Amino acid sequence: MGFDEMDVDTIWKNGEFLDWEDATTHVLTHALHYGSGVFEGLRAYETEQGPAIFRLEEHLDRLFDSAKMYDMDIGHSREEITEATLELLDRQDLTSCYIRPIAYYGYESLGVSPGDCPTDLVLAAWPWGTYLGEEALEEGVDVMVSSWRKHASSQVPTNVKTTGLYVNSMLAGEEARRNGYVEAIVLNKEGNVAEGPGENVFMVNDGEIYTTGQAQSILEGITRDTVITLAEERGYTVHDEAVISRGQLYTADELFFTGSAAEVTPIRSVDDTEIGNGSRGPVTEELQEAFFEVIERRTDDHDEWFTYL
Repeated sequence: MGFDEMDVDTIWKNGEFLDWEDATTHVLTHALHYGSGVFEGLRAYETEQGPAIFRLEEHLDRLFDSAKMYDMDIGHSREEITEATLELLDRQDLTSCYIRPIAYYGYESLGVSPGDCPTDLVLAAWPWGTYLGEEALEEGVDVMVSSWRKHASSQVPTNVKTTGLYVNSMLAGEEARRNGYVEAIVLNKEGNVAEGPGENVFMVNDGEIYTTGQAQSILEGITRDTVITLAEERGYTVHDEAVISRGQLYTADELFFTGSAAEVTPIRSVDDTEIGNGSRGPVTEELQEAFFEVIERRTDDHDEWFTYL
């Protein structure tokens, strides 16, 4: 669904609420040419206890950490961003949506150094279903191992969420879709599993859970952290700094993706090799149900993760 088909009409930019079509930026904006922006993706859910944003504080932590890495002064406090986000959702009557904060070096000069370029901060929100498709939550997705490798943290930081680096994700994801798959898995420079283009990867073997850590050049996802917490609360052993070889993907009992957009999505095949019995596995199903119980507020667990509208 394109933006023009959605019932959204407002953008917050640099302290002002603008009409959607007026939220523009100059063609010589530094970030357009050099990828010098940092961003987040998070969700609000229409829960049994009222509309709420999930893990806003943690997303703001990462946004400010990412900006620090790029020597970027966001120029707005966490409190101001929180208030603006809540008002943005209220103005558009959004109770369940995807939220995109983005800070980037704007228009002033066009050397590689941002120099005196201002930092622009934008907040947008729109209705958006599960990233890999609603049916994927139950049936799982078919993926391929991409020929593109994930860059190493010694080259550019992998622990921050920055716009330019998502060219790597786009190349991997589009390669997969051109070849008839829903998504990709990306290996790191050593040839071990890193992550998906916009998701972290989990593996289940013999009742224990494995996921790659920062040493494997991943972005440590907030949904990843959520699932690790929920799994440990249910008695699972979680290896959260695992080294997973490509071959282990094919012989895993279960595989699944996590992410703010993808939520918890099973992987049913890798490179046309069926994983487990080729459907959502029991551990994946249990953790998926636990995740949705929490985000829909069908349980009182982890109220600290929610900012209510």
